[in-house]
Amino acid sequence: MTRISLLFCSTILVSTSVFSTSATAAEKLTVLLDWFINPDHAAIIVADELGYFEDNGLDVELIEPADPSLPPKLVAAGKAQIAVSYQPQLHVQVAAGLPLTRFGTLVSTPLNSLVVLDDGPIKNIADLKGRKVGFSVGGFEDALLGAMLEQHGLTLDDVELVNVNFSLSPSLITGQVDAVIGAYRNFELNQMDIEGYTGRAFYPEEHGVPAFDELILVTNNELRDAPELSAFMRAIEKATIYVINHPDEAWEVFRDSNADNLDNELNRRAWRDTLPRLALRPAALDSRRYTAFSEFMKSQGLIETIAPLDSYTVELP
Repeated sequence: MTRISLLFCSTILVSTSVFSTSATAAEKLTVLLDWFINPDHAAIIVADELGYFEDNGLDVELIEPADPSLPPKLVAAGKAQIAVSYQPQLHVQVAAGLPLTRFGTLVSTPLNSLVVLDDGPIKNIADLKGRKVGFSVGGFEDALLGAMLEQHGLTLDDVELVNVNFSLSPSLITGQVDAVIGAYRNFELNQMDIEGYTGRAFYPEEHGVPAFDELILVTNNELRDAPELSAFMRAIEKATIYVINHPDEAWEVFRDSNADNLDNELNRRAWRDTLPRLALRPAALDSRRYTAFSEFMKSQGLIETIAPLDSYTVELP
């Protein structure tokens, strides 16, 4: 069984270089998660628990970050081999010069959404004029909201943006804001319902934003052709097939991996809503999608130049 650790500091001390070509180092993989373990990581946890990594000759260590912005940066710096990240973040970081390559997908649809109370005053996006919209992370979420508003004759100047940190659902429930951008459709809507409030989501991909992969796997450019990454993806694909074919049994495997934190109603509901969004071909690359989204990012002023697709993506055998 792999080891799951918590990253408390800004650097990871490794005893050997991640670029070592020795047999032992090539079989050891450190995977930095994007957040605490949740159903978005279904394939990784199931592959771990059912021994699929070991079956492919890998010794995998999973690390939950204290700071979710760190994993790709640490991989770019050669401190770990793999990070779980997000497609929008990848475009920004590649444009900033980080040596990162996307080699796999975990969740192949957006999860990000604009959420309002179902019984509130916002019935369509145009109703946001003059209203308050909460957000957690500036930059991409602003651009996402701006593109959605544009489809309905509004701009960001027509709304008041309120930084609610990560209190998206509470700020909406308490009336601090009229809507929130950045809410994950598989979590926030379920969390609100558990607390007795019905939410309604507007999906970016239905309102002017190109579809994108929410959760991806990235590595350092120097490792993009490493055979251990292909072995890792074989394990992920096998785990994904198991999750899709045996969702109830897979839930039990996932839950029991850390029952104290995962065995609750929110994760049960999120598991149900996440499964249809898992990448069924996790190693496959949708070149058209990545090209379209990079053009969107440039049009929104989030990146200045569009990098060649093959410089930051790879489709492993």
